[in-house]
Amino acid sequence: MQLRYQYRVYPTPGQRISAARVFGCRRVVWNDALARIKPVKGANKLLGNPKERRAEGPYLRVPKNPDLAKALITNAKKTAERAFLSDAPVGVMQQTLRDLDAAWKAHEDSKTGKRKGPKVQPPRFKSRKDSRQAARFTKSDRWSITEDGRLRLPKIGDVRVKWTRDLPSDPTSVTLIKDRSNRYFVSFVVDTDPAADILPPTDGEQGIDLGLTRFAVLSDGTHIASPKYLRRAEKKLKKRQRELSRKAKGSNNRDKARIRVVRAHASVADARRNFHHQWSHKLTSENQAVFTETLNVRGLARTRLAKSVHDAGWSQFVTMLEYKAARRGRDFAKVDRAFPSSQICSACGHRDGPKPLNVRTWTCPNCEIRHDRDWNAGRNVLYQGRRILTA
Repeated sequence: MQLRYQYRVYPTPGQRISAARVFGCRRVVWNDALARIKPVKGANKLLGNPKERRAEGPYLRVPKNPDLAKALITNAKKTAERAFLSDAPVGVMQQTLRDLDAAWKAHEDSKTGKRKGPKVQPPRFKSRKDSRQAARFTKSDRWSITEDGRLRLPKIGDVRVKWTRDLPSDPTSVTLIKDRSNRYFVSFVVDTDPAADILPPTDGEQGIDLGLTRFAVLSDGTHIASPKYLRRAEKKLKKRQRELSRKAKGSNNRDKARIRVVRAHASVADARRNFHHQWSHKLTSENQAVFTETLNVRGLARTRLAKSVHDAGWSQFVTMLEYKAARRGRDFAKVDRAFPSSQICSACGHRDGPKPLNVRTWTCPNCEIRHDRDWNAGRNVLYQGRRILTA
């Protein structure tokens, strides 16, 4: 199993300049390769499917990575216009071509149905004004971790890393990331033993009903309070946004104000992510099986509840539950969103029909048991999850 470990790094001012050069070389190679591939694919598309040709003309050969690497990296370094490509490791630029190839494949597979989920747009040209940058270093770049705990990156130097936990094995690659708030991170990809993280079996099971007033109501009657990080930080965010709007466009003060806005949003996102990690860790550690409902987050994000839905971050929480359950040998299942968890009595199984959102408690007309809407839904999610696992 491959896992990703991320750490904060603190490059010196000189290392930041070197990293910016690496990011710039990566952007140039991406744009040059895309400029060659895009017209060829566009011309072939006009001809249609080879079996059902729409127009006459020859199909052009799409340039492959070896040809692009020779033309856009090896030979380009020898020209005056692209001599600056020597400021970046060769492996980073070759990995850029592989990333572009993967982006095209994801776009084409989403059109043909091989890739599930929403349609993936074709790759676009990268702008030098993008505030988020990343560069992946492979083994061919000969990066290493020094004895004093620093990360030695070619063309950049020995970068100070804040090690929060030990790596379980030797990494296969490392990615240097600069986020929109000018913070730097490194992300390692490591191979781990799947059996090492499996926990001893336990008897607990939980059905989870996600909500807005309460973040989650569990089938055992307990609930997780909604932290509402975005709502609590709204006053500070509005102040930072006002300061940004009053700065002259293109000025250094405006760029500083933009970074303050981004950092305020980043602190909210970090707090929410930490909250999701803590509760997903607790639920998958204490229970043998965890069941949750599948929510139409994209649809709910287009309603008047959009800000609260984004503030809750249900999708991120469910994703963490799923991969942590797989790592620890726990059972996990998603209940279809069409399942009427709020309409069925968890005691006798009688279906009482849909109810408006303002109805938080109701009495079953069959067995006359009074239910809390969310707790009843959590128990029904638990029962349905058991049926899914049994099937």
